[in-house]
Amino acid sequence: MQEPEEKKIALELLETEQAYVSRLHLLDQVFYTELMKEAKTGKTVPEEVVKMIFSNISSIYQFHAEFFLPELQKRMEDWNCNPRIGDVIQKLAPFLKMYGEYVKNFDKAVELITAWSEKSPPFQELIADIQKRKVCANLTLQHHMLEPVQRIPRYELLLKDYVRKLSPQSPDRGDAEKALEMIFMVAKHSNAAIAEMERLQNLWVVYQRLGLEDDIVDPSNELIKEGPIQKISTRNNSTSEKYLFLFNNMLLYCVPKVIQVGAEFQVHLRMDVGGMKVRELKDAEFPHTFLVSGKQRTLELQAR
Repeated sequence: MQEPEEKKIALELLETEQAYVSRLHLLDQVFYTELMKEAKTGKTVPEEVVKMIFSNISSIYQFHAEFFLPELQKRMEDWNCNPRIGDVIQKLAPFLKMYGEYVKNFDKAVELITAWSEKSPPFQELIADIQKRKVCANLTLQHHMLEPVQRIPRYELLLKDYVRKLSPQSPDRGDAEKALEMIFMVAKHSNAAIAEMERLQNLWVVYQRLGLEDDIVDPSNELIKEGPIQKISTRNNSTSEKYLFLFNNMLLYCVPKVIQVGAEFQVHLRMDVGGMKVRELKDAEFPHTFLVSGKQRTLELQAR
């Protein structure tokens, strides 16, 4: 008798979970623990740095090793009399929000490993030493650290497959569909957390380039576009180089600073987007020109 397709997928979920838990064990109980022990002696790197590299890996490891894996194992042992995993995954899904923290921190963690490996040879040696062990399978710490980042998308794929293979009458149908929906929301949640992080990071860089002017710094602003522009002076028929930042609520008309200490631009004019009008000009002498008029004033600009 051939195994039903959905059981094969449930077994694949269990097997990948076992492999995943041993990967988490390596990250938390071997790399993190040993690097932390060395950091405490004060010879390699500050303890804070080790904590920043590994983020909340300990919570993730404990959750999978002590809760999710044992529950899955129990399920697969009872499969013949109770063929279902949907309810277990529903219990798992809310905890996966913990990954948002880890995923968000990942790029910074990799940068820290690189930076401190250059700064501290003993730190680099200890990592190299652990990487030589059989359990590392010739892979780097960075490679192992990527695994949690890829785990939620993996659950999503496996569960999608599982739901697809279930018969409409299956006792696990409702639970599995609800579990998939929950996992999908969590995957979106961690992507949204990363996107929001990046948005704020980019916004902050723009504010620094503008010299952190008080009335401009606002975390809810969104940068839509920025770039160089020529300002046309009708008085003497000449153009001068300016720079525009368009946010969701304002247009900043800036002058590039000659001496770039601190800020890169000086804000000359701030126009509110509310009530702003843009009109294209047909000017033979200056092609690609347009007028921007706001409550404050009107600018005649030329694009490239």
